[in-house]
Amino acid sequence: MPPKRKASTIESNSDHEHDTASKSTTKKVKGKGAQESPDNSGKAANGQPTNKVPPVHISFPTRAEGTLRLATWNICGLAAAQKKGFKYYVEAEDPDILVLTETKVNSDPQDGTLNSRFGYRTWAISDKKSYSGTAALSKYKPISVTTDLPGHPDPSLVNGRIVTLEFQGCYVLATYVTNAGQGLKTLSEKNTWNRHFTTYIRDLDKKKPVIWMGDLNVAPTAQDLANPKPNWNKTPGYTKDETEAFKHILDSPESEERPGKFIDIWRQRHPDDRHYTYFSYRFNCRAKGIGWRLDMFVVSERIAEKVKMCEIRSEIYGVSDHVPVIMEIENDVITGMP
Repeated sequence: MPPKRKASTIESNSDHEHDTASKSTTKKVKGKGAQESPDNSGKAANGQPTNKVPPVHISFPTRAEGTLRLATWNICGLAAAQKKGFKYYVEAEDPDILVLTETKVNSDPQDGTLNSRFGYRTWAISDKKSYSGTAALSKYKPISVTTDLPGHPDPSLVNGRIVTLEFQGCYVLATYVTNAGQGLKTLSEKNTWNRHFTTYIRDLDKKKPVIWMGDLNVAPTAQDLANPKPNWNKTPGYTKDETEAFKHILDSPESEERPGKFIDIWRQRHPDDRHYTYFSYRFNCRAKGIGWRLDMFVVSERIAEKVKMCEIRSEIYGVSDHVPVIMEIENDVITGMP
C-alpha cells in the first residue's frame, strides 16, 4: 500500500501512497450520490460495511472440516495495532498460518498472543528503522525458511518484504511488495522487484505448488479500486507496468515457455464484486466506500480446486487501514498428508 502520509501518528513511517488519489477523487464523487455514499444499513454502495472501529464482539464460523485456515493482514505497525484490538481478531480467527505485513518492528517482538498461538515465527525486518516488515507465523513446522529474493541486486530493498516457508506439500510465500512511490519515483525499483520475483515464484512452482499471500501492492484491474480512471498510470499500485507484471505472473505471454499458471483466488470466487482491502484514514474514504484491493491470495492453478473459501474480513477495520483476508484450503496442500 502507498508511503508517507500526513494524517496522524498511526500513519507515520508508512509505505502508503494512495492518499493523494483519494483526495483528488473525493472531489469527483461528490456529485455521484449513492454511487459512493453509504446507505441506511451502514454499508457502502459496494456492499462493504462503513464502520471505522473494530466490532466489540468478533466471531467467525468454524473452518470447514479437513481444511487449514490462512490469514493475511497489513497491520500498519504492530505496536499501534496492539493498542487497538489486534489480539481479539487473532483469537477469533485462530488461523493456522498468519502473515502480517507492514509490521514496522525492529526486532522479533515478544507478543504473548502470537507466541502462545504460533510455534514457528519468522519476522523479516527492514534495514530502515520502524519501516516495512513481514511476518510469517505458523502452527506447523516448515521444512525451511528464507527471507531473501534470489537474484535481486539490492538486499536492502528486499529485507523486511518477503518470507518463504517450505512445507511438505507446498511453499507459502509471504510478501509486502515494494511500492512504486509518490509520483512513481521508485517505479524502476518496483519493476526490478517484479522481474526477479516473477522468476522466483515460477522456480518455486516447478518444485511444489505455491500459495502467495500478503499485501501485493497492486490493484490488478479496474474492478480493484473505486476510482480507476483518475488513478491510471498516476498512482502507485495501478500503473501499466505493475498491472502487466501481475498479469504476467498469473499467465505468462504466449512467447514464453509455458510455465504453470496462478490464480487470484478471491477474484476467481467473486468475479463481479468491487470489494476492497485498504481504505485511507483520510477524506472519509471508509464511509464512502473508496478503497483498493491490495491484499490477496494467489495460488498455483493446480491447487485452486482445493481452496474451499476465500473472503475479505470487511468488518475488521480500525486496527489498521487495511482489513484481513482469509483462505481455507485442504490440509494436504500444506502438510502433504491426507
